[in-house]
Amino acid sequence: MTTSRTEGPGAAATTAVATGRRGTDGIVGGTGADGAATAAGGPDGAGAAASGSDGAGTAAPGPDRTATAAGGAHRAPTATGPAAAAAAGHRRARPAALVHRFLRGQSLRTWLVELGRFAMVGGLAFVVDVGLFNLLRFGPGELLGPKPLTAKMVSVAVSVLVAWLGNRYWTFSATRQPSRGRELTIFALVNLGGMAIAVGCLAVSHYLLGLTSPLADNIAANGVGLVLGTAFRYLCYRYVVFTADPGPAVALSSPRRRR
Repeated sequence: MTTSRTEGPGAAATTAVATGRRGTDGIVGGTGADGAATAAGGPDGAGAAASGSDGAGTAAPGPDRTATAAGGAHRAPTATGPAAAAAAGHRRARPAALVHRFLRGQSLRTWLVELGRFAMVGGLAFVVDVGLFNLLRFGPGELLGPKPLTAKMVSVAVSVLVAWLGNRYWTFSATRQPSRGRELTIFALVNLGGMAIAVGCLAVSHYLLGLTSPLADNIAANGVGLVLGTAFRYLCYRYVVFTADPGPAVALSSPRRRR
């Protein structure tokens, strides 16, 4: 059965209704002003779409099929699920991985103990340097009284040796190198680099910046230069000089007693 109807000249509408035992039932209507169309489905397959002047469309679901479409502004998709969770976990794990790499598997307490030992060994080496220099120049007999540069070279060499022994057998005892000669050579080169940093800070302050007062020289050499040189030494000791596998070193330092 089919029924059709047409109304006046100002508006045009057409309605068609078709029925069947199995098929698609639909009603289609159109309006002249904004061009909207609606389709309603029956029991087997259904779909509804409406479009107007703004280009928007909506699909209404039926019992067996569902479809929806919307026009207009597009929204950026949001990642969800296991992949998004894994990416967020990876971003959170980056700082932790950097800290773990810096600590080389140590706990924070162990690293602080190592840092304290490094500071104490460095302080002892500084005392040896200053004390021996003054002893050689102004001590009994004034062995190197008229030779200040030679006295300083001797005091620095002895202080470097003291620092190497303290760091090898105490601060970094778990990661000391099997070859003492190679380790001492690299250790001495690192200390020369630290001294060059201090001298470079003094040169920049005194000659480039024109800060020639005694206070400025001391701040540049014994303040900024000392801090930067000490940081350079520590990082090089940790990642260049004392880099052996901690397992054998620990085993040598604390052997198990046989029962």
